[in-house]
Amino acid sequence: MSTQIPLSTTTRTGSIRTADADAVRTRSSRGASGRSRRLGSGAILTIVLAVCSLTVLVPLYVTLTMAFKSTAQSVDGNAFTLPAPFSVSGFVQAWTLTDFPRSFAISVGVAGVTVAGTILLSSMAAFAISRNWKKRLFRWSFYYLLAALFLPFPVVALPQVKLTGLVHLDNPIGVALLHIMFQLGFSVLLFTAFLRSIPDELEESARLDGATTGQVFWQLVFPLLAPMSATVGIFAFLASWNDFMMPSLITSNPALQTLPVLQQIFQTQFSNNYNVAFASYLMAMAPAIIVYLVTQRWVMAGVTQGAIK
Repeated sequence: MSTQIPLSTTTRTGSIRTADADAVRTRSSRGASGRSRRLGSGAILTIVLAVCSLTVLVPLYVTLTMAFKSTAQSVDGNAFTLPAPFSVSGFVQAWTLTDFPRSFAISVGVAGVTVAGTILLSSMAAFAISRNWKKRLFRWSFYYLLAALFLPFPVVALPQVKLTGLVHLDNPIGVALLHIMFQLGFSVLLFTAFLRSIPDELEESARLDGATTGQVFWQLVFPLLAPMSATVGIFAFLASWNDFMMPSLITSNPALQTLPVLQQIFQTQFSNNYNVAFASYLMAMAPAIIVYLVTQRWVMAGVTQGAIK
């Protein structure tokens, strides 16, 4: 005895299969269009980044080529041509004119004090603020430091110049102290965000073992802040090394100026010796470039970990 399938059931089954096939085709078309849009936006973003990178790479290329040219080659009007032959006479003259060893040592000293002071003070302040956030004094202290981010140095330049002169800090030490002060707001912000990712249970277990607050910070918390300390130190170093306005206004003795200021002082002696000028620029910015290239992975690691709670 044969069994007959009702026609209505067969029709409904065929309709369902057709609808499923249409849905699959629709999803495929949507997926293809979405991929094409993503590829298009990615290509546009790549082009924009490439154009933006040229604003850095082209001046760097001109600096390199001009620094290794002779005086005659540097004034021939072809800044983009390679030096033929390579000449280091510009570096020799720049080394002598700017007294590079002395100014380099002063810049390193100011940057070193700035990095050490910024890391120590901002990490301790961030630890106190993050662990006492419910107390109004610490919370408003954090807001006060954040407000300092919107206060540029030129606004308070005249009072700072007079104050450092009165207390006899119109020297590289005063410059380093001011660098630390102006770096505190941003550094405390980074450390505070990073400290929120450290579990409180670690500190509680240390306190149960009899550790004091100082021991908890220096022996437990501060070593865990190493990635963010590297990030803060790099930002502080770059800001201190490249600063021109603050040393030029604060330091009264021209013999104690940092590299960026000395370059401006001796700019008139470079006159048309563009190879000497560019050699001086290259010697001044080389340490900052090297430090950043070597430590950029710690910058990204510290910022990324500080953004995740």
